[in-house]
Amino acid sequence: MVKNSFISIISQEKEKKEENRGSVEFQILNFTNKIRRLTSHLELHRKDYLSQRGLRKILGKRQRLLAYLLKKNRVRYKQLISQLDIREAKTR
Repeated sequence: MVKNSFISIISQEKEKKEENRGSVEFQILNFTNKIRRLTSHLELHRKDYLSQRGLRKILGKRQRLLAYLLKKNRVRYKQLISQLDIREAKTR
C-alpha cells in the first residue's frame, strides 16, 4: 500500500498545479489508482469475475492513453512512466 499513498500524493500535487482533470496525465494517474485498488481486491476475491472484467477494461483504456501520449510527447510519457513506476507499453 506504499505505492497507493505515493500515487495519491502525486495526484494531489498535480491537482494543485493544474486543475485540468481532463489531461492525459491525470487520466492515466486516475486509471493507475483504480488498477492498483482492483488488483488488491482481486488478490482477496479471486472469483470476482465482474471485477476482473472491469480491470481488463481499465487496463485497455490506460494502454490506449499511454500510446496516445507516446505519439504526442515522448518526454512527458517517459516522465509519467517513471513517476508512476509502471512498465513501458509494448510496441508492435
